[in-house]
Amino acid sequence: MNKFGNIFKALREEKGLTQQELVDLFNKQYHYKFGKSAISQYENNKRIPEVEVLQKWAEFFQVGLDFLLGNSDIRNPYKEAPEQKTDEDIDLWLSKTDGYKELPEEEREIISSIAKKLLEKHRKE
Repeated sequence: MNKFGNIFKALREEKGLTQQELVDLFNKQYHYKFGKSAISQYENNKRIPEVEVLQKWAEFFQVGLDFLLGNSDIRNPYKEAPEQKTDEDIDLWLSKTDGYKELPEEEREIISSIAKKLLEKHRKE
């Protein structure tokens, strides 16, 4: 829970928002009735939102739930996929994918090869 509060506060500060401004924006966007005290409790690691609300916060900050909870360094795994990257970049991106490192080397090579071939195919189209 410690990680959540620190990450939550950092995300708010990245947006340049006060706690009250954050409450106002979030309540307007998602039709919730949060008060500034809830935000303070989050940031001071005294409270963590329910799952439904946690999902809304992740959406609001445009990060993955794992990042918001401190379980991953990848801010948003769906937005950090390689675009025009080298083979080395693709392998690095795959290595950050959950469970990839635990696969046998042969299976990792197959996945890497398929990913590279598909990306190459779509680059030509």
